[in-house]
Amino acid sequence: MAQRTYVETSIPSFYFEVRTEAEMVARREWTRTWWVNAIGTTELVTSLAVVEELERGEFHAKEDCLTLIATLPVLAVDEAIVEIVQAYIRHRVMPADPTGDALHLALASYHRCDFLVTWNCKHLANANKFGHIRRVNGLLGLFTPALVTPLELLGGDDDEERPGN
Repeated sequence: MAQRTYVETSIPSFYFEVRTEAEMVARREWTRTWWVNAIGTTELVTSLAVVEELERGEFHAKEDCLTLIATLPVLAVDEAIVEIVQAYIRHRVMPADPTGDALHLALASYHRCDFLVTWNCKHLANANKFGHIRRVNGLLGLFTPALVTPLELLGGDDDEERPGN
């Protein structure tokens, strides 16, 4: 069975990033490389929350971003998800925005995604928060996905020369 990966809003945004700073160019290239590899190797899923965030935004590649994720399965939001979001906010796992990061994490956790892929390193892919997220998800009886960036999912060839080898 293929691994399931929840695609958060920052992924299609960075896929079409146009800023020229080295960090932005690198993130765009890592995102594109990961996307191409992931299409055939993992079940990519998203949510209506991602679609709505992209639709609300005003940016050059809005339609391209929506097209990129248009064929991905959309995870359902039901009453359990709403309760999980409320618990995340109550336990200060995520900011108090019920349609933002707490919702993304709740969807990926409830639907047992193996990964939540994001460039949001402040609230989601933040190693300093992983323990707290795992504890709260444990209290809620939820699976905890790996919260990662596309770079972390690129992996590498074991035979590839690594610094220090």
